Amino acid sequence: MAAKGDNSRTDALDCDSAPTDEIHKPSIIRAFGQCISHSLVGWIVPFAVVLLVISNVYVGRNKKLDRPRDSVASPIEFGNIAHAQSASRQRGFSAFDLSNATVPRNEILSGGPPKDGIPALTKPRFIGARDATYLAPNDRVIGFVHGQDVRAYPLKILNYHEVVNDRVGGMPVAITYCPLCDSAAAFDRRTELGEREFGVSGLLYNSNVIMFDRGGRPESLWSQVKAEGIAGPGARKSLKSLPIELTTWHNWRSRYPHTKVLSPQTGHPRDYQRDPYAGYFQQPGLMFPARPASDRLPMKEQVLGVWTNTTARAYPLSAFGRERRRVEDQIDGKKIVIEYTPKSRSLRVVEADDSVQWMYSLWFAWYAFHPETEVFK
Repeated sequence: MAAKGDNSRTDALDCDSAPTDEIHKPSIIRAFGQCISHSLVGWIVPFAVVLLVISNVYVGRNKKLDRPRDSVASPIEFGNIAHAQSASRQRGFSAFDLSNATVPRNEILSGGPPKDGIPALTKPRFIGARDATYLAPNDRVIGFVHGQDVRAYPLKILNYHEVVNDRVGGMPVAITYCPLCDSAAAFDRRTELGEREFGVSGLLYNSNVIMFDRGGRPESLWSQVKAEGIAGPGARKSLKSLPIELTTWHNWRSRYPHTKVLSPQTGHPRDYQRDPYAGYFQQPGLMFPARPASDRLPMKEQVLGVWTNTTARAYPLSAFGRERRRVEDQIDGKKIVIEYTPKSRSLRVVEADDSVQWMYSLWFAWYAFHPETEVFK
């Protein structure tokens, strides 16, 4: 209720239409101050919120004020993407030649961070399984074996780096992960253009990370789920996929107790215990478009994507359970054997003929790149 007396007219003053000849001068001054205050709030508050959101996207909520410069481009957090895109819509495009792009140019989007804003690891350090105290049993890892060399790459680190350039058993490999597609793949870095080191371009196609090859003249862009170059000299050149697993740390360590583990001492100040994409997986929507789309499976159903030169097939996690733990199948006349582990809720290929390749992905991304895919039932 308004207070009685002369000042009550000031409290109820309409800033645009109040007759000044009926109000004492002090009241006018107070009213004018209120009007200015309300007007400022009307545009300063939203503007401040936008600045805060964008700051949060690039700084990654890092509390250290004296952090190195490369820490300013942390992964984009779910809910902040609209602000990040509007602030950096053109960022990254000028860094690459897209004149011969093999995918629609208008469907290549800025993810927010610039080229190398998400820093790929190029000199990864490893520790023993006993020393990997930063991992919990249910933390997911990409497992890779080559010869006698066994390694685990935790997703809680790959969330912030997406690409690890490594050399395992003497073979140059790229361990890749896209948090937006939950897609994990390993590639031989010996491409048709020669051995390459991969970085994160800051661009996306079908919501999936686009890598670039450092040292290329000019540099090429490579799509992870497509497993192929999409611009530059590498356009239409395939990446050779290597066998991997996507499982829990407990599951991997129980089978490979002497595994090496990617160290959290990466040289980059990141809070690897915090998952910046947790909210993204708690709801069904996407941050970026992916097309075409299919409702044959839930958009974010986890699938094991398998392909040969002529055929692609998705094995949904939901098709397995305690009643079905092992599948022996053929794809394009080639044999593949897949096992399901209930405790870790993970699929792994235990046997496959030559020329059969696979990666892990969410259904929407696998279908967008392989609309002709079959679905195992």
